Amino acid sequence: MRILALETSTEFASCAFWLDGSVLSAECPADAPHSLTLIPLAKRLLQEAGSDFAALDAVAFDKGPGAFTSLRVSCAIAQGMASALDIPVLPVGSLECLAWRACEAGEKALSLLDARMGEVYVGAFRREKEGVKPLLEVGLCKPEAITLPDGEGWKVVGNALDAYPLLRERLSGQCLLSLVPHAEPLVELAVFALRRGEGIDPALALPRYVRDKVARTSAEQMATGGRV
Repeated sequence: MRILALETSTEFASCAFWLDGSVLSAECPADAPHSLTLIPLAKRLLQEAGSDFAALDAVAFDKGPGAFTSLRVSCAIAQGMASALDIPVLPVGSLECLAWRACEAGEKALSLLDARMGEVYVGAFRREKEGVKPLLEVGLCKPEAITLPDGEGWKVVGNALDAYPLLRERLSGQCLLSLVPHAEPLVELAVFALRRGEGIDPALALPRYVRDKVARTSAEQMATGGRV
């Protein structure tokens, strides 16, 4: 099985290649747009593994939530590749990737991704043998409104812990892990999805935005002490 995974939900983009149980990954340069660096990086990664695009069985991408423009980059590239190669696309969530990366089997994670505009993308999951099980619906809320779900043993993971120091302080009694989504857990989750037959037609692939609004208006920025 050969799967290429593209992760662009934050400013730290990456790609990973699953080749019959082994994984290779690489990160995009931080000082260049994902749209310019992701395809060349993926090509080099496949070449290092002795493979190429034509040998792929599927293309996975991070469907989000995350940065609006960045999500569209990986989705569009995955669609283009999969259409050209006549292979399925595998959308995988960014919050799910955080939970998979942070947990061992049976452990639970509260995934918190900085949504900017003073808000946080939130999801709760339990890691299982072949994927993560959602325990709460993925949503969007203010940092001060975030509380741990019922029960003990939660890990709290994501870059929102760095973006909102008061949130980190309030959850300091828990196991806190400052991570961003990465293509390695993405491709591992994509393998399970492909085995379950969850690949979709490239034309049906869409990001999961969660938020409809991209930015504050000038009036809203001024009302909160910002500058236009």
